[in-house]
Amino acid sequence: MQLPQEAVYALVAGVVGLIFALIMAKKVMSKDRGNAEMIEIQDNIAVGAMTFLKREYRVLSIFVVAVAVLLAVALKGDTVAGLGWKTSIAFVVGAICSSLCGFGGMKIATAANSRTTQAATRSFNEALNVAFPGGVVMGMLVMSIGVLGLTGLFFLFAGTSGTGGVRDASVIMAGFSMGASSIALFARVGGGIYTKAADVGADLVGKVEAGLPEDDPRNPAVIADNVGDNVGDVAGMGADLFESFVGALLGAIILGLAAFDGAAAEAAVGFIFFAVAAGVVASIVGVFAVRVKEGGDPQAALRMGTIVSAILFCIMVFVGSISLFGGIDGVESMKWAFAMIIGLACGMGIGFTAEHYTSGKTVEGLAEESDNYATNIIGGLALGFKSAVFPLLIICVAIVGGYLLGGMFGITLAAVGMLGTLGITVGVDAYGPIADNAGGIAEGAHLPPEVRERTDALDSAGNTTAAIAKGFAIGSAALTALALFVAYGTALESYKWTLSLDVLNPIVLAGLFIGGVVPFLFTADTMNAVGRAAQAVIKEVQRQFRDIPGLREGKEGVKADSAKCVDITTQGALKEMVKPGVLAVLIPLAVGCFLGPNALGGLLAGSLVAGVPLAIMLANAGGAWDNAKKHIEKTGGKGTERHKASVVGDTVGDPFKDTSGPAINILLKLMAVISLVFAPLIVTVFKLMPWSGTLQ
Repeated sequence: MQLPQEAVYALVAGVVGLIFALIMAKKVMSKDRGNAEMIEIQDNIAVGAMTFLKREYRVLSIFVVAVAVLLAVALKGDTVAGLGWKTSIAFVVGAICSSLCGFGGMKIATAANSRTTQAATRSFNEALNVAFPGGVVMGMLVMSIGVLGLTGLFFLFAGTSGTGGVRDASVIMAGFSMGASSIALFARVGGGIYTKAADVGADLVGKVEAGLPEDDPRNPAVIADNVGDNVGDVAGMGADLFESFVGALLGAIILGLAAFDGAAAEAAVGFIFFAVAAGVVASIVGVFAVRVKEGGDPQAALRMGTIVSAILFCIMVFVGSISLFGGIDGVESMKWAFAMIIGLACGMGIGFTAEHYTSGKTVEGLAEESDNYATNIIGGLALGFKSAVFPLLIICVAIVGGYLLGGMFGITLAAVGMLGTLGITVGVDAYGPIADNAGGIAEGAHLPPEVRERTDALDSAGNTTAAIAKGFAIGSAALTALALFVAYGTALESYKWTLSLDVLNPIVLAGLFIGGVVPFLFTADTMNAVGRAAQAVIKEVQRQFRDIPGLREGKEGVKADSAKCVDITTQGALKEMVKPGVLAVLIPLAVGCFLGPNALGGLLAGSLVAGVPLAIMLANAGGAWDNAKKHIEKTGGKGTERHKASVVGDTVGDPFKDTSGPAINILLKLMAVISLVFAPLIVTVFKLMPWSGTLQ
């Protein structure tokens, strides 16, 4: 079997998406950067962000080369010709594609911030029309580079992997997904540690101790905080959803090939590529649907763009499903579109649930509970735990609905559908950090209060839309990890091993418990990493306030040493990201090789059951604390005890929502794809263990 013609549609759509991203980038870059003071702040943020990213990529290049060599040596290719070196190439390409998304998206985001501020000096609507296209560049890069990388490699390997064609290529392409996942994990963890260490340091010393306004230029950690918004919430988030996207597509192709033969298999693969092309087109149309009048609600406008793209995507996949599956004996044509639509609807449902728990009356209630530090923390934690209930039920609907429509292949289609409009989903999320930076530049450049009010309105909507995108990320992570998990079981059959997940089997039960505790270990490590890195920033800010005469008082001509804080935060983040990243790679390999493929299956199942609700809880609690603080500030509560309590709650929530929670998503997918890629090695090594005959 060779690739169907719909793969060409996907390639064309990828090129169109890339061109659209370039058009949006040119639109942003054509805008005025503002006065000299604004340009200086923007340049400092851009230099700091690019310095961090380059240093991070240098560290990751060592990891990529080492793993590429391991793949080439460890995978002998007993079922696929040249499996080792081809998987190694796919891994490197996946890592490069993920890095390109982060680099390109952050480059535009750091250029858009001062331009958004300057636009806000004229009107709210003009500011939105700069910030949102800046975010769209990231969204379209993620989708387009993912499509081009995945489809291009399929064309390459389907023609060079012997008679198996697409089937053999799908085995090799697991390396592409693993490369994307590896970069995503380190980018999310490293960027998340950076952004929250700087944010915590800036808030606790600048706002709580010194009583300075947010983003006050006297605070030495402000520039590092603004840099962190980009490396964590733009580059890290883009890498996260990039690997979800390619993982979902790969899982769907593998299970589609396992579920069908002949013309039906070709239709299944063609339908996935068709859906990808449809998603690019729908995302572009959705961008043009984002319109808001002066003084209007940006959140409603962004939501409208998401809904329009979703509706168009649904129409297009119906057409594709009928066209591709119609006329094939014994195969219903409509149900495959319904499986995708269920996934998309459930993704939006999870997102809007996140919106409910991080905005409106819910956040106002949390603000009312913030009379002291303890009640603020208790209220935020309770809200976070409660917020995990409905999203899990929605994910269950997607799983059961997809399965009833099309078995395990139907579940993977739900995952693809959930990410079908990824271009605008990421764009809506990436716009938030741009608006946040714009507010910081307005404060630092001493612009009139109405400018900061406009950027704050954009930023507040950005916090909620970010929560919606995090909901999509978590839901898609659950379905993608499940799809890769099932693909792992399918891969084991090629090596004469049938995966058994009988919970009465002690070895499977042990794997479940190990998997269940891994997300908690990962959360603890990443939160402690933020704490340690933040402590270094806190000490530096305190030192500067103490040792630089006139800094705290704002004496004319006295400036903070922002570069020092940027350097400290960069060093801390790069150092702290190594341990969690290495653990995510080693744990599944160790369990699989020493306890066996069945124990590893238990680990993957246990990590899903524990990790998904934990990620939702962390994301929503953090978002609620953040917006509760903003609500108090907006209603005139600055400087009160309630405001101080909300700042502490927001500080606790920072690593929740922007470091540990998002990183769990990638952890689940990375462990699943590592299991899939190294399935032949795991089976071979475990059979050499003297206890392998007993632990099955």
